[in-house]
Amino acid sequence: MSGLRILAEGRWPGPEALDGSGRTAPVALPPLPGFAASSFNPLVAETAERCLRAHFGPADAPDRAPSRTALLLASEGGDRATARAIDDAAASGRRVAPLLFFQSNPNAVLGLVAARWKLTGPVVAVSPLGTVPGEMPPDALELAALLLADGDADQVLVIAAEQTEQTEQAAPAEEAERAEPPRPARSHRPGGPGGPAAPPPPGDTAVALLVTLA
Repeated sequence: MSGLRILAEGRWPGPEALDGSGRTAPVALPPLPGFAASSFNPLVAETAERCLRAHFGPADAPDRAPSRTALLLASEGGDRATARAIDDAAASGRRVAPLLFFQSNPNAVLGLVAARWKLTGPVVAVSPLGTVPGEMPPDALELAALLLADGDADQVLVIAAEQTEQTEQAAPAEEAERAEPPRPARSHRPGGPGGPAAPPPPGDTAVALLVTLA
């Protein structure tokens, strides 16, 4: 990661997931209004929030000015649960919930984070190969360095998120039908009221780094 300086970091799971023996215990992600049937988007949003809070403070600070911060999501597997829910609905002849199409775009959750935090840089999602859950792919950091070198942003929030095989099983597609439709982005707040909460994700992992040029 030569040429980059880390400004802040966020992880899921964090220290709250460690039991008394130091082993990781299942912890439920905060629900994300407007998203349903999968833990992937709540995973991305919560990890991004942890990193941004560490650097900027609260998102709803009244004097918060827009920031030229790009968002870069790297995930080899992507949102497995949403893809599975769409495939299952199509194969069985059921109507596919429109909400699933909305959240199948990885930029949807990035746009939510950008709007909530007033981030005005580019929004990019990539799928690097050979990722290690819980670690930042070198390719993602190289792309972040290119965005900074091109002058597209002053800093880049890089998020690496993987939904494991154990947690990719989606909730029934009918739950997406009952979930509330997407609201204007300013009303989305992780942990607030909304659609069905994602099941506890014992294997989901994500790391977020806010980086700038050294």
